[in-house]
Amino acid sequence: MFLNERFAYGEKYDPPFLFHKSRFINEEFPSYPEQIAFEQALDARELFDLSGYGPPPGVFLETLARHRWTIEGFELVRALTLAELNDPCGRFLTFRQLIECGETQASKGLPNRPQQPESYNALVELAEQVLDPVIDYFGMIRLTYGFCSPALAKQIPGRIDPKRDQHVAHEHNRLGKPVCERLGAAVDFLVEDESMLDVAQWIVANTHFDRLYFYGDDLPVHVSHGPNGDRQIVRMVAGKTGRLVPRVVSENAFLQMHPEAPE
Repeated sequence: MFLNERFAYGEKYDPPFLFHKSRFINEEFPSYPEQIAFEQALDARELFDLSGYGPPPGVFLETLARHRWTIEGFELVRALTLAELNDPCGRFLTFRQLIECGETQASKGLPNRPQQPESYNALVELAEQVLDPVIDYFGMIRLTYGFCSPALAKQIPGRIDPKRDQHVAHEHNRLGKPVCERLGAAVDFLVEDESMLDVAQWIVANTHFDRLYFYGDDLPVHVSHGPNGDRQIVRMVAGKTGRLVPRVVSENAFLQMHPEAPE
């Protein structure tokens, strides 16, 4: 790999890591295939500029930790620790913002903290793959519903189906199994002074989302990111009784919608 590849320069100098070690070894070197695979995985994350000598060791390790990556042998794996609420989650948000939002959480005052490290990892992936690009393009979002623990879900009877609701992320039930088999994570949000249809269409065209629920041009959009990457788009439209009914639509049909289109 590279972590043990250091040069002794004296006590006051922090020796650099040797990045892209494969440039200096050949196929006969022990663990050469694993070294190549590790370097490809690290490059694919696009977290560092590894030209020249690369970042100092402290910066490298801190950046990995901030993005919830760690190194085990020759593998880049997700962190298995619980994050702090004020830790960054993506470029623009914190875990606290994604966890302590929503009317029920605010009114009940429940801690609502994820208990599974994988839930924090899923929130980071949602932020990096969907929310960061949206904020970068449209400006800051207003979260209306974020992570929902099983305890919080019990306070919202009749409004959600926990087994399908990715707001619960990777949390477990009393049997130690995921509450929602879809895994991943989800949020609902608004962008002030923007057409939410424009925002939703931009998400569909430009991000790696899993599911998107569109409620209306001036209402929050629900979006998730998860391992399935289903890219399912659902319009919530009023039925004959006035109750909202889900209608799955194709990506092309959704991208051609206009705000004034009749229901």
